[in-house]
Amino acid sequence: MTELNFVQARNNMIEQQIRTWNVLDQRVLDFIGQIPRELFVPEQYRDLAYAETNIDIGHGQVMMTPVVEGRILQAAKVHADDKILEIGTGSGYLTALLGNMGGHVYSIEIIPELQRRAEDHLAELGIHNTSLEEGDGSNGWDRYAPYDIIVITGSLPVLPESFQQSLAQGGRLVAIVGEFPLMEARLITREDDNKFNNEYLFTTEIPALINAPQPQHFTF
Repeated sequence: MTELNFVQARNNMIEQQIRTWNVLDQRVLDFIGQIPRELFVPEQYRDLAYAETNIDIGHGQVMMTPVVEGRILQAAKVHADDKILEIGTGSGYLTALLGNMGGHVYSIEIIPELQRRAEDHLAELGIHNTSLEEGDGSNGWDRYAPYDIIVITGSLPVLPESFQQSLAQGGRLVAIVGEFPLMEARLITREDDNKFNNEYLFTTEIPALINAPQPQHFTF
């Protein structure tokens, strides 16, 4: 696919996929239009960069579909000065969007190869307000807390309370919680020290975070 075709595919993705899935925040759509998604896709799958499908990025990990990424960004309500935590750098595509929209992104990735690849792509685009760290963020990452936004890019069978506690007042957490076949994206907003608002967004299906905490299953 040529560069011109990628640009057309990006526009089609925005208008025919993302916008029609109730992503209507024009700022979100504009930022998606600025980032070449194909750069973050493994070369053998590059022609699928703008398709409505999870794309294999290796190590059992996937890029989320464009509409899920769009809905996450819209729900997070990213402001230009927000301090953001991303658990699961993955391809680095969502990291790039969060970086362009927010103040600074701390992105945690447990797989070194994915972290290095994402760093290269972010540098190529000149996105420098991101700090990529290798580590296991499945139970939280309070090193730079409190955060204005936390985005978790893998599913969690159960959501550790530590993520909520790492939010600043007014902070937003977007997480996909549950197990196959029922996973739901949630927006959790911290209203004060002890009060959190929990909002259901949509259902989807993505691989679980590596080392994600598991629910207790009772046996008889």
